[in-house]
Amino acid sequence: MKRSLLLIVAAVLGSTAATRAQSYTLEECTTLALENNRTLQNSRLDAQISTETRREAFTNFFPTVAAGGMAFYASDEVMKLSVPINLPIPGLSLPPMSMGMMKHGLMGGVTAVQPLFAGRQVAAGNRLARIGEEAGGLKVAVSERDVRETVQKYYWQLVALRGKLQTLDVVEQQLARIRSDVETAIRAGISTRNDLLRVELKQQEVASSRLKVENGITVYRLLLAQYVGVPQGEPFDIASPGDTLPTPPEGWYTDALEAAERRPEAQLLGKNLEAAKQQIRMTRGKNMPTIGVGAGYLYHDLTGQDNDFGMVFASVSVPITSWWGGSHAVKREQLKQRQAENERRQAVEMMEVEITQCWHEACEAYEQILLAQKSIASATENLRMNEDYYRAGTVALSDLLEAQTLLQQSRDQLTDATADYRVKLSRYRLVTGQ
Repeated sequence: MKRSLLLIVAAVLGSTAATRAQSYTLEECTTLALENNRTLQNSRLDAQISTETRREAFTNFFPTVAAGGMAFYASDEVMKLSVPINLPIPGLSLPPMSMGMMKHGLMGGVTAVQPLFAGRQVAAGNRLARIGEEAGGLKVAVSERDVRETVQKYYWQLVALRGKLQTLDVVEQQLARIRSDVETAIRAGISTRNDLLRVELKQQEVASSRLKVENGITVYRLLLAQYVGVPQGEPFDIASPGDTLPTPPEGWYTDALEAAERRPEAQLLGKNLEAAKQQIRMTRGKNMPTIGVGAGYLYHDLTGQDNDFGMVFASVSVPITSWWGGSHAVKREQLKQRQAENERRQAVEMMEVEITQCWHEACEAYEQILLAQKSIASATENLRMNEDYYRAGTVALSDLLEAQTLLQQSRDQLTDATADYRVKLSRYRLVTGQ
């Protein structure tokens, strides 16, 4: 009996340990998201597809080998001959002799053709494929940055909500102390039950705020768990980042134009420009002659005898009719190249503006932290003075409750400002490639 009881206790403790949520740091969440995020996985698959496309294009440098064959059986001879028979005897003749052949037969062969010149289309196609492969890698970098940014946003939003929960704990303790003072004053006959009702209403308001914050924590925890790829149903939580105050943003400043040029989006647009140049060469190549050499082996049995032979040959193809519209096609691709140049220039300018805006937002968010810290100091002192004045009977309960509300708002303001600054500083570092 005693052994069974021990086994039951061990099972219960094991179950509790198994369901305890594992806590993940910001770095661990980011690592998980980079490994498991499905959008990022698709970007990597696109990059692999581009690699296979480049390898496929490289095979165009090799000879084209083809093999074919045919067997047939006709209802009658394909070739018929009528041969007259002339005899040297006057007045004597014979009917012509009929001959037929190719009623059935076999044919087959293998040929290999090596292109010597194709208007540089093969080389341009390989360059285009390589540019596509490099562009695929840049798209992966953009996706990785977006994943990091989203993880940062969800993580710090969770931290902010937890900070608000801690603030509510402090507020509940303060209200409990105020309620105790009010109940004492009611028993002493120096206060009315109306004051106690005011405190209870404030406590109910705090309880409602707690419910909203707890629900927000649940939702953001689920969002982050899904985003980083934690299996559904597995307990998940984040580790506390500690109480270290964020550092000023000045140490992360970088030149906006240089950062814009380094961004993968700018490099990606540069690849589009390179692709437009190669497309011009491809279009020109379509209007140029193609030259190739080849060799083959052929076999046939059409006359009842085996025949096989080898051969070498050369081919030249001149696209004469393509010249009529070829110059317009080249002009079209040149205009597209100019469009790509304008798009890249405009995008880099807009990225420079975005980086500058992110910098000012980060600086502004840090200033909000400093203002919130001052507000907390003032609100704390204001609450302390109102508690003393209330006990001395020189201020009303409404003044004391208002002072408590101001302190709560100041604490929430600091929590929000700190999370907002961390998100905006992280975004600035990401868009500047830091």
